[in-house]
Amino acid sequence: MGIPFNDLKAQHAALAADVEAAALRVLRSGWYILGPEVAAFEAEFAAWLGLPGPSLAVGVNSGTDALHLALLACGCGPGDEVITVAHTAVATVAAIVACGARPVLVDIKADTYTLDPARLAAALTPATKAIIPVHLYGQAADLAPILAFARQHNLQVIEDCAQAAGARYQNRPVGTWGDLACFSFYPTKNLGAAGDGGMVVSAQESLAGRVRSVREYGWRAGARYISQEHGLNSRLDELQAALLRVKLPHVQAWNERRQALAARYDRLLVGSGILTPHRRPGASHVYHLYVIRHPRRDELQEALKASGVGALIHYPAPVHLQPAYRRLAAPGALPVTEQVAQEILSLPLYPEMTDAQVDEAAAAVRRAAASL
Repeated sequence: MGIPFNDLKAQHAALAADVEAAALRVLRSGWYILGPEVAAFEAEFAAWLGLPGPSLAVGVNSGTDALHLALLACGCGPGDEVITVAHTAVATVAAIVACGARPVLVDIKADTYTLDPARLAAALTPATKAIIPVHLYGQAADLAPILAFARQHNLQVIEDCAQAAGARYQNRPVGTWGDLACFSFYPTKNLGAAGDGGMVVSAQESLAGRVRSVREYGWRAGARYISQEHGLNSRLDELQAALLRVKLPHVQAWNERRQALAARYDRLLVGSGILTPHRRPGASHVYHLYVIRHPRRDELQEALKASGVGALIHYPAPVHLQPAYRRLAAPGALPVTEQVAQEILSLPLYPEMTDAQVDEAAAAVRRAAASL
C-alpha cells in the first residue's frame, strides 16, 4: 500500500467518539452559525495562545478570509502596499489583492525559507501599510527584526500562522507578536477542521472588534441587521467550531509527535546528500510539513513515487511566476525563492505516522538519492 503523504482517517479514528458526539450535539441543537460553540472555541483558542481576553479571537470562514479581514481591520485598501513573500501558499497574496492593496514581494532566507528581514528596507515606499511574515511549514519567521522595522516605520504586522499553530518564537507563541495574526483550520493543518475554517487574533481589542464587525456585514454587537461599515460574510460554522474544540487540547501532543518524527528523519538522512530542514535557534518548529531539498528534486520525487512513498511540492511555483501575479515581480527578481522552489520536496509526516513508516520512507529517500 505504500506510505501516504497524509492520513486524515487515522486522526479521526483516534478521536471518533468525541468528534462524532460533538457533531451530533450541534446537529441536535438547531443552531448552526455563530452560536455557543463558536463563542466557546474563540475563548478556548484565545486562552490557548495566552491572550488576555476571550473576545480577542474571532472565528471566520477560512485562513484566506482571516488574512483578508485582518488587512481590512488595519485599513489596508487601494493605494496601499503590503510586503510579504512569494514562497507561500497563494492565499497570502490573494488576500492582499482582495482588499485592493498591492503586494510587494521580497526574498526569503535560504535556510528557513521565511521572509528575509534584510530585504525590507529596499521594499519600503511611502505607500507601505503592513508586513505579512509567513510562518512557513511550521517554522516561525524571524519576528524580532521584522517587528523592529515595522515599529520604526509605523507599519502594521499581520502574522500568517496558517501552518504554525503551536509554534513558538523566543518562547512565546506565534500569533501573539504582531498587531494581528491569522490561522487556518484547513483539514490538513496541525489543528484541522472537517472543512474550511479560520481565526483572526489580536491583543488589541479595537482591532479584534473591527474584525468581528467586518466578518458579518459590518454589524456591531447589539445592532444586528444594521451595517455600520462595509463588511463580508465570513463566519465560522458551529459544526467546525465544535470539532475544533475536541481537537484543540491534543495539538501540543500532536506537535511533539511531529517533532519526534522530524528528528527521526533528520537522523536517518544524515550523509544521504539530502538537505534536511533547518530549525531557527530560539524557536520551535512544529513541522506542518517536513521539507527537504535536493538539486534533482523532480527525479527524486518520481523515484519515491515508484517506491510507494507519497511526496509533494510546497510550492512548485513562486507566486510571482504564476500567471495571475506575474505583474508583481520579474523572473529572477527573487533568486533565493526561485532556487528553493526548484529543489524542495515535502516528505510524509503526520502525528499518526509510525516510526516504521518513517524508517521505510527515509530508506527510500536514501536509495533514490544514491541512484541520482
